Amino acid sequence: MALNTTLVWFRRDLRAFDHAALHHALRHSATVYCVFIYDSAILAGLPRADRRLEFIHACIAELAAELQQLGGHLIVRHADAARAIPQLAAELGADAVYANDDYEPPAIARDAAVAGQLRAAGRQWHSYKDQVIFEKSEVLSQTGGVFSVYTPYKNAWRKRLEADPSVLASFDIEPFAARLAPGASDLPTLAQLGFEPTNLTQMAIPTGMSGAARLFEDFLPRMANYHVARDFPAIKGPSYLSMHLRFGTLSVRHLVRTVTDLMARGGGGEGALVWLQELIWREFYAMILFHHPRVATASFKPAYDAIEWETGADADAAFEAWCQGRTGYPLVDAAMAQLNQTGYMHNRLRMVTACFLIKDLGIDWRRGEAYFALHLNDFDLASNNGGWQWASSSGCDAQPYFRIFNPVTQSEKFDAAGKFIRRYLPQLKALDDKEIHAPWLVPRMLLEQKGLRLGRDYPEPLVMHDEARKRTLERYAVVKLPAPVL
Repeated sequence: MALNTTLVWFRRDLRAFDHAALHHALRHSATVYCVFIYDSAILAGLPRADRRLEFIHACIAELAAELQQLGGHLIVRHADAARAIPQLAAELGADAVYANDDYEPPAIARDAAVAGQLRAAGRQWHSYKDQVIFEKSEVLSQTGGVFSVYTPYKNAWRKRLEADPSVLASFDIEPFAARLAPGASDLPTLAQLGFEPTNLTQMAIPTGMSGAARLFEDFLPRMANYHVARDFPAIKGPSYLSMHLRFGTLSVRHLVRTVTDLMARGGGGEGALVWLQELIWREFYAMILFHHPRVATASFKPAYDAIEWETGADADAAFEAWCQGRTGYPLVDAAMAQLNQTGYMHNRLRMVTACFLIKDLGIDWRRGEAYFALHLNDFDLASNNGGWQWASSSGCDAQPYFRIFNPVTQSEKFDAAGKFIRRYLPQLKALDDKEIHAPWLVPRMLLEQKGLRLGRDYPEPLVMHDEARKRTLERYAVVKLPAPVL
């Protein structure tokens, strides 16, 4: 053991198993302290009732209990992490601080500042890959370039994994647990952090390591049908693991190891492959953000920043109607109600709502991205940005600008019986399965007979899709490539 005392800083890796930084710290030092910082620099921008904070709070309680069982404890502080970590390292006389890599630009800057302070004080900084299988420049093209298209990246990713399956090996903790520093974990309440409870408990969202494990076990028997079921918001199709991936209550190595082992044995069907490809999409967007941090505020394709979006009072009113689920398009409004009420939105509906805001209402994708960032339980900068730039056609490997989702067609295809719509828009429950997708097409007298009046009980459509589509094609004309010279 080269070090006497070290400090492990937990961030988006809230588990006490298969944890790269904790494993390496325990292997290389005699005594290991563990800390989680409720970073005041991050929390300052959140509402008092924030489901993510409450989720983290529950995960921290479980993490602390698990560390106690292993013989250690968790130090918890509410402070500016960039200052608190070097200060705590000094208090403990730590020789080094260990953490897992984070790839978001603000986190990279914060970690660089912390590392600099530690080194100035004669201490070490060590960080490790943990939230992805391949990071940064580990998957490159044959010429050594950074991929900007998903499919060749996916193929190279899978080839790299086949060549080196050891990247999926678990980082054991228990053999070295005796080196954890004993003590009592002192956990602040939500109120002490300046927050209040949300409806997280009523929604019965599983929290912590145990909750993540239960969700994955529940998904495994459904995985074979994932490629079909994932598109229909009224049925139980997704894994619902995105929030746990975001906060690291499970190991992505365990997920990929499980699904690849299943596929190697001939199991999992097409659904297993499609789900693995979704995990690879997550890493693709993380790689893009790392290599192109400008995408956090600008289009990946610079030409798309020349688009003139709708602005002014009318655009603001349209944006507010979209936020509140008052567009007059039932599938869009039901999806926004789901987001506002639960902090979750089905992936198909993320595409539908984003495309509607951008290509039906003509509003800058960055406004929608920011709204999702504030409300999504599983908000992840790389994935959220990648998804919104995909919808706006401004991102890497995005949909073509002329591909414009018809919200009525999407509704008829993916919620044909209107089950999802009725769940979140009960005022439309009297409409039959054909009428519910476009209430404005139903004769007014028939609507009145069913106790529904547009403009009173449910909004008139903000725009007519066919007209909006024409305006969008005109708006995007600035990014058309010139015709080739023959």
